[in-house]
Amino acid sequence: MSLPNSSAPDFNLSRNSKPILCYVTDRLSLPAAPQKDLMDLLQKKIELIAAAGIDWIQLREKDLSGKQSASLAREALNRVSKQGSHSKFATRIIVNDRLDVALAEQAGGVHLGESSLPVEQAKCLLLSSPAAQTLTHHFILGVSCHSLEAAKSAASSGADYIFFGPIFATPSKAAYGSPQGLDRLTEVCRSVNIPVLAIGGITLANISACLSAGASGITAIRLFQDSADPAGLICAIRNQNL
Repeated sequence: MSLPNSSAPDFNLSRNSKPILCYVTDRLSLPAAPQKDLMDLLQKKIELIAAAGIDWIQLREKDLSGKQSASLAREALNRVSKQGSHSKFATRIIVNDRLDVALAEQAGGVHLGESSLPVEQAKCLLLSSPAAQTLTHHFILGVSCHSLEAAKSAASSGADYIFFGPIFATPSKAAYGSPQGLDRLTEVCRSVNIPVLAIGGITLANISACLSAGASGITAIRLFQDSADPAGLICAIRNQNL
């Protein structure tokens, strides 16, 4: 099933292509004094990390209302556009869970959890949505998976990519059980024909191992959000994995 203006994802599936780097936002973990506006701090962080050359930013602020999510996406897209709205290297903004917000704000995609809207239903809504008809770029749809079975299901249902993990131990993914490990990541990557991004406990030291296991990229919160030098970090990742 092809999506409006999206006959194929606009990233290279070749193992020789550069790894996809994705920053997942979490404003509540940003260090801030009580009087500071966390949303403003988050927007500044988004702008800084986008300017550093990150590929994707997933807006994952689950406590926000639809109106607040739309405002966050709108401002994030505005800040990212400073890179050059027509540049193929511009950062893609992906909205967590809220397909309606992603389409209304003309974001670059939507990311669904395993318990969110099923992929097939999301794609049907995309095909029937007037907002989708006005997209001027490829709109991608991804899914978080925590088992081989879920990964296979997402791929067969038409997802463009998956996040798989947690690969390593991390507080933010403790609810999903023990770490999956590199062997399971390898198994998943070999079992699906869409990009798999490793998530959970990702550090500069273990990124190469994830890519060697077959991952098309990595996604993380703290790795990027806590970095004092995002540009230097991203450059180090790229140089390490040429």
